[in-house]
Amino acid sequence: MNTEVIKSDHPVALPHAVDVLKNGGLVAFPTDTVYGLAALPSSVEFIERLYTVKGRESTRAIAILISSPTELENVSVKPSKTALELASRFWPGPLTLIVPRHPDLPDILSPNPTIGVRVPDHAFALELLRLAGPLGVTSANISGHENTNTAQEVLHQLDGRIHLVIDGGKSPGSIPSTVIDCTTSDPVILRPGPIKLKDIHEAITN
Repeated sequence: MNTEVIKSDHPVALPHAVDVLKNGGLVAFPTDTVYGLAALPSSVEFIERLYTVKGRESTRAIAILISSPTELENVSVKPSKTALELASRFWPGPLTLIVPRHPDLPDILSPNPTIGVRVPDHAFALELLRLAGPLGVTSANISGHENTNTAQEVLHQLDGRIHLVIDGGKSPGSIPSTVIDCTTSDPVILRPGPIKLKDIHEAITN
C-alpha cells in the first residue's frame, strides 16, 4: 500500500484520520511522548492488523488512549481509588494506568483482564480522540526497533505497512510513558518513564 502523509495542521488532517480509522486503517500520529500507531478497538480485525504490522506478539497488550480522565470508567470496570487519584493528578500526561478492562473491549487487546489507559497531553492527539473515541494505540515502530519521534522516523520503519501518517513535527517527549499497575494494593511501576515513583507516592498520599 501507499502510506499517505498529511501535516497535522492541514484542514483535512483530523476528518481524514477519523475516516481512515473507521474504515479499518492504521494511523500514526504524534503524542506528548513518542509517535503512536492507532486502530479502532471496536473490531478484532482492526487490532489484529495492528499486531501484524508491528510484528508484535499477541501476549503483549495494547493500551487504550482516551481524550479525558472522565472517560476512564468507559474503558475500565471499577477503577481503584488510586487509579482515579493518579488520573486526576497526571492526566493529560505521560502516565499509563493499568486498570481492570471493561468487558466491552475485545480480549485481543490484552491477554489479561486488565488494560493500560492514558490521556496524552498533545493537542492533535486529544482532538483525534474526541472525534474518533478511544483508540488502541501502541508505539509507531516495528517491535524491538527504536521508538519514533518524527513522521520521517515512522516512515523509515512503517512506510508501505500503514495507511496514514500525521506529521506533527518532532514529538515533544522522547521516551514512552511511565506505566503503573493500579490493580494491586500498592501501585507498582511496570515501566519507568517521565513520571517518577516519588511523584506517584506524593500524589496518592497528599
